Amino acid sequence: MPRYLLTRAWHSALTLVLATIVVFLGIRALPGDPALSLAGEDRSPEALAAIRAEYGLDQPMIVQFGRYVERALHGDFGTSIRTGLPVSDMIRTALPVTIELSALAILIATVLGVGAGVVAAVRRGRPAEWVANGLALIGLSVPHFWLGLLAILYLSVATGLFPASGFVPFTEDPIGNLHHIILPAVILGTGLAAIIMRQTRSAMLDSLSADYVRTAKAKGLSPRAVIGRHALRNSLIVVVTIVGLQLGGLISGAVVTESIFGLPGFGKMTIDAVFQRDYPVIQAVILLTATAYIVINFLVDLLYSVIDPRIRVAGEAA
Repeated sequence: MPRYLLTRAWHSALTLVLATIVVFLGIRALPGDPALSLAGEDRSPEALAAIRAEYGLDQPMIVQFGRYVERALHGDFGTSIRTGLPVSDMIRTALPVTIELSALAILIATVLGVGAGVVAAVRRGRPAEWVANGLALIGLSVPHFWLGLLAILYLSVATGLFPASGFVPFTEDPIGNLHHIILPAVILGTGLAAIIMRQTRSAMLDSLSADYVRTAKAKGLSPRAVIGRHALRNSLIVVVTIVGLQLGGLISGAVVTESIFGLPGFGKMTIDAVFQRDYPVIQAVILLTATAYIVINFLVDLLYSVIDPRIRVAGEAA
């Protein structure tokens, strides 16, 4: 087990270093001069030179990279060009909103997707499977922005069941927080629930036809025990993979949902920074997103070893 953890940790650390280099060079490769954006209307040579000296843009690339890494390790991502606020403060304000939205969307998607996938596999060829497959097809086909607009039109404007926009921090009003975020989370989780349902159904069908399941049935175990303790557990590898990869994607990809429902989250901050060419914010967003993917993948690797000990043994023998 320790060797398995060390191997995965080493791969994750190496990936993070490479991601940091790619982010730094990628931002520098964007067209345009950051000093011109910072200067605003005052674009005299003296002002541009002062800005380049202040932000270290006149230093060699390797020196800039060293300063960038040193500050990032201390949580300093610079100052936003658009707002003039420290980027770290903006992230501390926006990121919890997106994490809450993504976690709730993942929870809803997992419960619905796994449940529907198990029902579709167990009730294969019956109306329950047809209904589950039909709902999954709708979830995969309908764009989030259109579904979100319909939800606002009918569930917010017409009936008033949910707020059309806005956000209430959980620490101020837990009930109000859930009231504001539940509808965006459902909209964000529909596509993921459809993916989880299809993958769970496929994995369950493979497990239900395996020899160990037939042996469990022959021993006289109840259908619930066969499905839950044998077939479903061996199908969870696929579910964990999908959920792990999609969680990182939701943190960075909730732009549309947050924009539609007016949530002050990570996604909305990102799209505002892109439109305003706010390089420090863009750089911090990309780096944190890459870090989230790496950390989540590392945790998924650990879950693999818990769900299926054969993976842990194979990793130690490699």
